[in-house]
Amino acid sequence: MNKKSAVYRMSVLALLVALIALFWYGIGTINLGFIAITLSCLPVIIGTMALGLKEGLILGFCFATLSFIAGLTQPQGLIAPIFGAHVLWGALLCYVPRLLVPVVTHAVHGAVKNRGTALLAVPAAAGSLTNTVLFLGAIVLMYAMLGIQNAELLSLIGTTVLVGGLPEAAVAALVTPPILLALKKARLI
Repeated sequence: MNKKSAVYRMSVLALLVALIALFWYGIGTINLGFIAITLSCLPVIIGTMALGLKEGLILGFCFATLSFIAGLTQPQGLIAPIFGAHVLWGALLCYVPRLLVPVVTHAVHGAVKNRGTALLAVPAAAGSLTNTVLFLGAIVLMYAMLGIQNAELLSLIGTTVLVGGLPEAAVAALVTPPILLALKKARLI
């Protein structure tokens, strides 16, 4: 890789990291009243598909770090008992799902990338669902380890996956392909 290409990739990576921070701290939520669709995963997914797994892991790490900092400084809702039990559990909760988003996205993208433009939606949806299912699944597992057993909790998490996770995956599937095609057409990737 020549120096110009390396500088370009670092610049795009820096812009995507800034976008993750913007999404996390402000403009990254589509509030529909009954659900809020978060867009924080999109830069990780797009970066992975456009730049590769290494850059995707860097973006996933940045996303996880913002989540971890929020959990440490303002533990709210379902994550508060986990961060209260042990900071290491909070770290696992934040980092494992977010670092697996680019891994899954990259693997699925590799399987479909030469099979047509429409299939670019599949790795985007897979990455988004990876985040949702693993994050909420880890909450259920950690609650069980803490001895917190509540049927209402399982119902709430299941509802969150259906009402929040599936629309987030749909948004990722709808938004990612046009962005990738525009970047490719502009010869930016």
